Amino acid sequence: MRMVDLIAAKRDGDTHSTKELEWLIDGVQRDQVPDYQLAAWLMAVLWRGMSEREATDLTRALIRSGQVLDMHSVAPFLVDKHSTGGVGDKTSLVVAPLVAAAGLPVVKMSGRGLGYTGGTLDKLESIPGFNVSLTVQELTLLVRKHGIAIIGQTAELAPADGKLYALRDVTATVPSLPLIASSIMSKKIASGADAIVLDVKVGRGAFMETVEQAKALAELMIRIGTGLGKQVTAVLADMNQPLGCAVGNALEVVEAVSTLQGHGPADFSEHCLVVASEMLMLGRLADTPDKARHILLDIISRGQALDKFAEWIAAQQGDARIAEQPGLLPRAPVIADLEAPVAGYVTGVDAREVGLVAGALGAGRERKGQHVDPAVGLVMHVKIGQLVRQGEPLVQIHARSQEAVREAKQRLADAITLGAESVQPPPTIYAVIRG
Repeated sequence: MRMVDLIAAKRDGDTHSTKELEWLIDGVQRDQVPDYQLAAWLMAVLWRGMSEREATDLTRALIRSGQVLDMHSVAPFLVDKHSTGGVGDKTSLVVAPLVAAAGLPVVKMSGRGLGYTGGTLDKLESIPGFNVSLTVQELTLLVRKHGIAIIGQTAELAPADGKLYALRDVTATVPSLPLIASSIMSKKIASGADAIVLDVKVGRGAFMETVEQAKALAELMIRIGTGLGKQVTAVLADMNQPLGCAVGNALEVVEAVSTLQGHGPADFSEHCLVVASEMLMLGRLADTPDKARHILLDIISRGQALDKFAEWIAAQQGDARIAEQPGLLPRAPVIADLEAPVAGYVTGVDAREVGLVAGALGAGRERKGQHVDPAVGLVMHVKIGQLVRQGEPLVQIHARSQEAVREAKQRLADAITLGAESVQPPPTIYAVIRG
């Protein structure tokens, strides 16, 4: 086989055979495919697309490029979740201990934030002492004893995908649906999941800005997962405004603790219950969403969810006292409010700009390896459709300096729009698609 022939075939709209895709990914893993040829092939895929069979074969080849984690000796059935990313998305911090407290082990590999979306590992590392770098042996012991672990992604799982993504990021080929789907599903399946709940965000603060785009991606990932013998459910969730109120690492941990206590923001609490319910159903701990929700609410009301959170934090060497004393988390030295200039209804909250402002304060990063400030960020006081009075706080800004506060206020004043007429708030969940 020759790489130039694969490029030409895809350029002309032809489909690749299973063997061709296996040969291609093997060559990528062995560094035998030059970047310029791989980049040309990626662009051809972006323009011409892939069939469902091709996307499934590509996913399988990516999985086989590295190790496949097997935790079945300690957890007979593993259900994982994956979010396509969003502003204020601290869902894993709530869902993981909540589902684990129900008796379903959760083993999750997460990433760091890049751009305007936050990363689960960054949030967890705002907890003093928390360790996200565990060996497979340490991970196994942790899951056996506590039924929960969240660690960083390793280079051994689907390594060829990392090489593909590095090129996609610099060749404007990230938006390809089959490339997105195969990237996500290869890492989830290589992580050892038997079933997966996909949390697909929709809106201004998400990669997929329309429900139609999000549904197309979700359905493709479901078909890929099903084709590889996995059970997959997708939740289409709104990201036209930040999820919950807190945007920023330690601030989001505080909100996660509050939610586990049963006092979280309404939209975020509902989102977590929907995702966790689907995980319980895939894990056969409930046969309907209502029964799953009843189990979860009971666990929260009994304090078992918060107890499991504290147990998990301690197990990964973090300061478990933050479950009862969130004030132990890092705090910004300057805290100020942006107030409403006039009375009116909140007609829009630009989630992407809110995320970018939080990043500019230091809560995110523009490039890999950049330092993240755990203390800074934003706490949103308003949601779309809400009526506010003149002078009422819209956003609480947590910053390192007064200058940073002034800059944030200028940008946030344009990100939050007020109007005289009431508007309908977007739904928290658009749809649940079960494979």
